[in-house]
Amino acid sequence: MARPSIADVRALADSALSEQIDATRRELFQLRFQQATRRLETTHQFKAARIKLAHLLTVQNERQRSGGTAAVSA
Repeated sequence: MARPSIADVRALADSALSEQIDATRRELFQLRFQQATRRLETTHQFKAARIKLAHLLTVQNERQRSGGTAAVSA
């Protein structure tokens, strides 16, 4: 699973960004479930999924902060 670059994440629309966040959270849940039932063979997927989620949440927070400060200064 190749993780997208931060530039690719920033190019996403807000709705696509939210969908990606939900999908990544579901993926992490599934990975934890597989690990608990001892069916997970590739544990390195945890790190990749967590990094991907961090990128997505960072971009989402940047957009919320820039939107909030623009409304205050206007």
